[in-house]
Amino acid sequence: MALEKSPKIPIVMLSSGHTMPVVALGTFDYNFEPQTAKEAVIEAIKAGYRHFDTASVYGSEGAVGEAIAEAVQLGLIGSRTEVFITSKLWCTDNHPNRVLPAIRYSLKKLNMDYLDLYLMHWPMSAKPGPASFPVKRDDVVPLDLEGVWEAMEECQRLGLTKTIGVSNFTTKKLEELLTFANIPPAINQVEMNPGWQQQKLRRYCANKGIFITAYYPLGGQITLGNTNPVLTCDVLKEIATAKGKTAAQISLRWILEQDVGIVVKSFNIERLRQNLEIFNWELSQEELLQISSNITQKKAARVQFMLSNEGSLTSVNISEIDIIET
Repeated sequence: MALEKSPKIPIVMLSSGHTMPVVALGTFDYNFEPQTAKEAVIEAIKAGYRHFDTASVYGSEGAVGEAIAEAVQLGLIGSRTEVFITSKLWCTDNHPNRVLPAIRYSLKKLNMDYLDLYLMHWPMSAKPGPASFPVKRDDVVPLDLEGVWEAMEECQRLGLTKTIGVSNFTTKKLEELLTFANIPPAINQVEMNPGWQQQKLRRYCANKGIFITAYYPLGGQITLGNTNPVLTCDVLKEIATAKGKTAAQISLRWILEQDVGIVVKSFNIERLRQNLEIFNWELSQEELLQISSNITQKKAARVQFMLSNEGSLTSVNISEIDIIET
């Protein structure tokens, strides 16, 4: 899928007919502080970011909304229409009758009339209730994917969101969804970086017109064996040294060259800027080959990350959970 260039950050035309900046600032943080997040969003706007990724379970929707409103007051942007806002439906609202109330509640927290993108956060349903993480094993229930997606489509038809999509969907789950979707998902946001390259999923989504955005582009807040598999990767460090870049910038540039969007997460002002210094240079074919063939692949965001250790899975066949992991 070809990328169109904006003055600062590339944009992509989605299947919904709307454009999206391909680099977003993520707002998930284990030690979330609303004021810190608000200040980071404002600094990101100053640096050139125009896409902000939040979710009901992150607890950051309010801070994002306040930051956008303040940025307008400061004259950093002319209006809310100059930014692209993504939010997500949590597992406890993955029920057909809870989708519309959930998006309306997210909009209330954001103090906005519409989202640019609304995603099903995971292909898993939990007992109705407030968004909480991790999900209790005893609370996992069968997912009515068709019913939930019909409600997601209604969100778009009502103008509550311009575009709908999914997150953490495998090819198998996407195939199931596409058998009944009247509005196909425009986005699939998944874990992706040089250490988890998602080659099969990327090919599938490209064929279906589904644009991928990558979270954990630098290895994420979950590390494997307490070692970040991206920032400590020798292949990336060697390429970075040769090009006068950082390993993080090599990873981000590699993702961009796969025609994939990126959700970066940093509230550090200098790193916010460094994460945008990836547009005026390219990786060579030899460097791309080194990355695609010489880095061990291992997924970080597995289903164990989603579930608490307490209780047991009693109401859902384990194979349904396994789908999330593969």
